[in-house]
Amino acid sequence: MLTNQGMDQDSPLSCLLVGQPTLRRTMKLAVLAALEQRTAPRYTMPGMTSAETSSYVAHHLKIAGRPDQLFTEDALTLIHTTSRGYPRAVNNLSLQALVAAFVTGKNLVDETAARASVSEVVGD
Repeated sequence: MLTNQGMDQDSPLSCLLVGQPTLRRTMKLAVLAALEQRTAPRYTMPGMTSAETSSYVAHHLKIAGRPDQLFTEDALTLIHTTSRGYPRAVNNLSLQALVAAFVTGKNLVDETAARASVSEVVGD
Protein backbone atom coordinates (compact mmCIF):
# COMPACT_ATOMS: atom_id res chain seq x y z
CA MET A 1 0.00 0.00 0.00
CA LEU A 2 1.09 3.56 -0.57
CA THR A 3 0.86 4.37 3.13
CA ASN A 4 3.47 1.69 4.00
CA GLN A 5 6.26 3.73 2.38
CA GLY A 6 8.70 4.91 5.03
CA MET A 7 6.83 3.66 8.07
CA ASP A 8 9.30 5.25 10.50
CA GLN A 9 9.14 8.61 8.75
CA ASP A 10 6.37 11.10 8.23
CA SER A 11 3.61 9.57 6.18
CA PRO A 12 4.14 10.57 2.53
CA LEU A 13 0.43 10.28 1.81
CA SER A 14 -2.44 11.83 3.66
CA CYS A 15 -5.98 11.34 2.56
CA LEU A 16 -9.22 12.68 3.94
CA LEU A 17 -11.98 10.13 3.54
CA VAL A 18 -15.42 11.70 3.82
CA GLY A 19 -18.74 9.96 3.43
CA GLN A 20 -22.20 9.29 4.71
CA PRO A 21 -22.95 7.03 7.69
CA THR A 22 -23.00 3.99 5.40
CA LEU A 23 -19.27 4.50 4.73
CA ARG A 24 -18.45 3.23 8.21
CA ARG A 25 -20.29 -0.04 7.49
CA THR A 26 -18.63 -0.34 4.09
CA MET A 27 -15.20 0.10 5.68
CA LYS A 28 -15.92 -2.93 7.88
CA LEU A 29 -15.99 -5.24 4.85
CA ALA A 30 -13.18 -7.80 4.87
CA VAL A 31 -11.89 -6.65 1.50
CA LEU A 32 -11.21 -3.21 3.01
CA ALA A 33 -9.58 -4.47 6.23
CA ALA A 34 -6.16 -3.02 5.39
CA LEU A 35 -7.62 0.41 4.70
CA GLU A 36 -9.84 0.22 7.79
CA GLN A 37 -6.77 -0.41 9.98
CA ARG A 38 -5.02 2.66 8.61
CA THR A 39 -7.82 5.19 8.99
CA ALA A 40 -7.71 7.34 12.09
CA PRO A 41 -8.92 9.56 13.62
CA ARG A 42 -12.61 9.22 12.93
CA TYR A 43 -15.22 11.88 13.38
CA THR A 44 -18.96 11.61 13.02
CA MET A 45 -20.75 14.88 12.44
CA PRO A 46 -23.87 15.09 14.59
CA GLY A 47 -27.13 16.39 13.19
CA MET A 48 -28.02 20.03 13.64
CA THR A 49 -30.02 21.19 16.63
CA SER A 50 -33.57 22.44 16.11
CA ALA A 51 -32.36 26.05 16.22
CA GLU A 52 -29.57 25.28 13.74
CA THR A 53 -32.05 23.60 11.40
CA SER A 54 -34.29 26.68 11.48
CA SER A 55 -31.31 28.95 10.81
CA TYR A 56 -30.12 26.64 8.04
CA VAL A 57 -33.49 26.78 6.25
CA ALA A 58 -33.73 30.56 6.76
CA HIS A 59 -30.22 30.99 5.34
CA HIS A 60 -31.06 29.00 2.21
CA LEU A 61 -34.28 30.95 1.73
CA LYS A 62 -32.37 34.23 2.08
CA ILE A 63 -29.83 33.12 -0.54
CA ALA A 64 -32.76 32.24 -2.82
CA GLY A 65 -34.15 35.77 -2.40
CA ARG A 66 -36.78 35.17 0.30
CA PRO A 67 -35.72 37.21 3.36
CA ASP A 68 -38.95 36.74 5.34
CA GLN A 69 -40.16 33.65 7.17
CA LEU A 70 -41.70 31.07 4.80
CA PHE A 71 -41.93 28.05 7.11
CA THR A 72 -44.03 27.98 10.29
CA GLU A 73 -42.36 26.86 13.51
CA ASP A 74 -44.49 23.68 13.53
CA ALA A 75 -43.32 22.83 10.01
CA LEU A 76 -39.67 23.41 10.91
CA THR A 77 -40.02 21.31 14.06
CA LEU A 78 -41.46 18.41 12.07
CA ILE A 79 -38.77 18.73 9.39
CA HIS A 80 -36.06 18.79 12.05
CA THR A 81 -37.46 15.82 13.95
CA THR A 82 -37.89 13.71 10.82
CA SER A 83 -34.48 14.62 9.36
CA ARG A 84 -32.69 14.30 12.72
CA GLY A 85 -30.94 17.52 11.70
CA TYR A 86 -29.00 16.04 8.79
CA PRO A 87 -28.62 18.69 6.07
CA ARG A 88 -29.45 16.49 3.07
CA ALA A 89 -32.65 15.24 4.71
CA VAL A 90 -33.56 18.80 5.74
CA ASN A 91 -33.09 19.89 2.11
CA ASN A 92 -35.22 17.06 0.72
CA LEU A 93 -38.05 17.52 3.22
CA SER A 94 -38.02 21.32 2.89
CA LEU A 95 -38.17 21.18 -0.90
CA GLN A 96 -41.02 18.70 -0.86
CA ALA A 97 -42.85 20.82 1.75
CA LEU A 98 -42.49 23.86 -0.51
CA VAL A 99 -44.03 21.88 -3.37
CA ALA A 100 -46.87 20.66 -1.13
CA ALA A 101 -47.63 24.22 0.01
CA PHE A 102 -47.57 25.49 -3.58
CA VAL A 103 -49.89 22.74 -4.83
CA THR A 104 -52.45 23.59 -2.16
CA GLY A 105 -52.16 27.33 -2.83
CA LYS A 106 -50.66 28.27 0.53
CA ASN A 107 -48.36 31.24 1.06
CA LEU A 108 -46.61 29.60 4.01
CA VAL A 109 -45.27 26.13 4.53
CA ASP A 110 -47.28 24.89 7.48
CA GLU A 111 -47.31 21.62 9.40
CA THR A 112 -49.77 20.09 6.92
CA ALA A 113 -47.38 20.72 4.03
CA ALA A 114 -44.49 19.39 6.12
CA ARG A 115 -46.48 16.23 6.91
CA ALA A 116 -47.16 15.78 3.20
CA SER A 117 -43.42 16.08 2.55
CA VAL A 118 -42.66 13.47 5.21
CA SER A 119 -45.15 11.10 3.59
CA GLU A 120 -43.65 11.70 0.16
CA VAL A 121 -39.98 11.51 1.13
CA VAL A 122 -40.01 8.99 3.97
CA GLY A 123 -43.07 7.04 2.95
CA ASP A 124 -44.84 7.25 6.31
